[in-house]
Amino acid sequence: MLTDADYSGNASGARRSKKRSSGDSPGDGQSVRSSGRQCKRKATDTEEEDEQSEKKYRKCEKAGCSATYPVCFASSNERCAKNGYTSRWYHLSCGEHFCNECFDHYYRSHKDGYEIYASWKKVWTSNGKSEPSLKAFMADQQLPFWVQCTKPDCRKWRQLTKEIQLTPNMAMSYRCGVKFNNAKIEGSDQCSQPEDLRVAEVIDSWWHSMLILPPLLKDSPASPFLAAYYPDCVGMSPSSCPSSMAELRGQHCKTTQPQTLTSVPFPPAVPGLSPYFQPFYQPNECGKALCVRPDMMELDELYEFPEFSRDPTMYLALRNLILAAWHRDCKEVLTPQKCAPHIIVRGLVRVRCVQEMDRVLHFMTRKGLINTGVLAVSQPLLPERYRSKNVIVIGAGASGLAAARQLQNFGTQVVVLEARERIGGRVWDDASLGVTVGRGAQIVNGCVNNPIALMCEQMGIKMHRLGERCDLFQEGGHMTDTAIDKRMEFHFNAILDVVSEWRKDKTQNQDAPLGEKVQEVYKNFLQESGIQFSDLEEKVMQFHLSNLEYACGSTLDQVSARSWDHNEFFAQFSGDHTLLTRGYSALLLKLAEGLDIRTKCAVQSIDYSGDVIKVTSSKGSQWTAHKVLVTVPLTLLQKNLIQFYPPLPERKLKALNSLGAGIIEKIALQFPYRFWDKKVQGADYFGHIPPSPDQRGMFGVFYDLDPQGKQSVLMSVITGDAVPFVREMGEQDVVSECMKVLRQLFKEQEVPEPVNYFVTQWSKDVWSQMSYSFVKTGGSGEAYDIIAEDVQGKLFFAGEATNRHFPQTVTGAYLSGVREASKMAAV
Repeated sequence: MLTDADYSGNASGARRSKKRSSGDSPGDGQSVRSSGRQCKRKATDTEEEDEQSEKKYRKCEKAGCSATYPVCFASSNERCAKNGYTSRWYHLSCGEHFCNECFDHYYRSHKDGYEIYASWKKVWTSNGKSEPSLKAFMADQQLPFWVQCTKPDCRKWRQLTKEIQLTPNMAMSYRCGVKFNNAKIEGSDQCSQPEDLRVAEVIDSWWHSMLILPPLLKDSPASPFLAAYYPDCVGMSPSSCPSSMAELRGQHCKTTQPQTLTSVPFPPAVPGLSPYFQPFYQPNECGKALCVRPDMMELDELYEFPEFSRDPTMYLALRNLILAAWHRDCKEVLTPQKCAPHIIVRGLVRVRCVQEMDRVLHFMTRKGLINTGVLAVSQPLLPERYRSKNVIVIGAGASGLAAARQLQNFGTQVVVLEARERIGGRVWDDASLGVTVGRGAQIVNGCVNNPIALMCEQMGIKMHRLGERCDLFQEGGHMTDTAIDKRMEFHFNAILDVVSEWRKDKTQNQDAPLGEKVQEVYKNFLQESGIQFSDLEEKVMQFHLSNLEYACGSTLDQVSARSWDHNEFFAQFSGDHTLLTRGYSALLLKLAEGLDIRTKCAVQSIDYSGDVIKVTSSKGSQWTAHKVLVTVPLTLLQKNLIQFYPPLPERKLKALNSLGAGIIEKIALQFPYRFWDKKVQGADYFGHIPPSPDQRGMFGVFYDLDPQGKQSVLMSVITGDAVPFVREMGEQDVVSECMKVLRQLFKEQEVPEPVNYFVTQWSKDVWSQMSYSFVKTGGSGEAYDIIAEDVQGKLFFAGEATNRHFPQTVTGAYLSGVREASKMAAV
């Protein structure tokens, strides 16, 4: 029997040549023939000279490799070829090779390095998904680290000796000539030493294409976020995967899927991180707004970085690192200098990763994925090529302020023109009742990844989590049995499910009013099932219909049955619904800090016919800009309050008129004491069952606006057909109607007169005339996208009515501003 040590001469060459296709074989045909000639006949002097010449000048066999004289970086044993002859050079990059002798040192079972390789291979196989080849081992364990001098006037890259393990702290503080054992400087002028010539090649595009293996980062800040993924599928090294991550995958995974493992029931908790920060999808997780797949590039990423489409590993490694670092500290600007020390990977590819970091970070900043919110910056976040010369933003609501803040942070000169005397638009907080009450928006619907939650984190504002309990009270004071409420809620949702089935094969021309379809389905169900609902059950159904009108901001006879919930086809914000006890204004005032905002400047016309856009106010003042962002409410565009020259495209005008301007109103009442506490028992809100269908929408839900229970303020909403009913009433009359309802709901006790109150009049507000948009019958969700389209790269549009994914919300308005800032920086 032969052992590994018995294979020699031609036998060794034959054995190795069979395995050559694996890419890890230690020999090749030429070396076999060469050794064969030496064994069979005595070489002449000339042949000996030729042989010496062949040894001295053997090149890397990788086609296109620029290394004429490779040098072995491994030096793993005394037989290492170093910069001499070897039977084969193994290529990792154009500047990094190892020799056949060092290959054998780890690959052969009788060699000293074999156990090291086998041990690494076991860890890699248990944690990773990629092939644990010897080349991967060399790249992961044997290549030397490269580090950049931190002196501003040097910044040269230096290769560390193989024994030195790079750490983020070392990368942040390294200076040329540092001795790591005692932190002394080897020489006073080490920075004057020239940089290795191989570094200059790394920046060239061809260098990346000649890279054999993608970089896999060690100890990435993204690791705790991505415990449920194979690390090498998300740009991280399996050899540095903590055992806890492998255990987590083992606990929650029964089978494996391509690129990921099966789903975990919850995202991994990252110590010290806000529970609302979940930037990465977990495997097989359902849609969640503003999440990214850590193992895949998004379409806009592929468009921006086409060179990574074939192998996205480097991009994913950098993007995931950046996202994780931002969510760990969103209160400070994330810079390339902060990220680069955390790129821990061996070899020259670290130089390339640090170079690419700038591009990736600038892209993510421009997109508003990082360095966003109420962040204050001391210098522009983007290079000059991304900055517009100057921009005018019309409207200082959530969308206008978001865009202006982003653009100014990018380095663009911005002026905001606002018709009102105040900023905020449809965000308007009132503190006259002893607590902050939003005359407009005040609730955050779904906090996970919501930019509102991000801004609250940046400002140290706590949101109040709204509980789920909402007891329904009847006029007369009785509380509705929860079983009846659940039963009718089930039937209500079943009706909407039937409407959803009906619309599947319907075109826009076949649309119908939502109210009409709901009544039709409801009537058919009662006829076919023979079920008869009690009088109370019918009233509970009316309560749920009232809630639907609240969600749409309109009576149901105006709303499209085909597209009423068009945005539900996109991933929505999940998690807690919260009340901003300090109001949205606290966030918008912070967004507005340092911006050039001109209030009481109502824009009358926009002339974009020339290279420079002219904006004229109703008082005759004029401004010029290269780009203009329009963020006024939908109603004002529908009523042509701003004249455009030339007129807006017909396609956009049609889309504008296919949406409806929904209206809800609010009433807030301050009482001398909390008369409702005993009955409501700490719930954040309670419901009012309408006594008849024609009273649906009159104060359907009452919110307790002081979760601490110190102040005595209730707020309620007026929706649907009740809106035009109260529009012509005086404020005192509306309060009287509301008090009648409260005294019926709390009939068993005395309900005191309010000491203060207010009633909103959004329908009469000259600069809004609406609350939020909805899709009218015959319309489509595509209208939101069409309204959002820019005109000639000069005129841009933002606002909740331009956000197809998140309309009707402050979040949607804010994100539309971020979106347009990104577009304006790219055009």
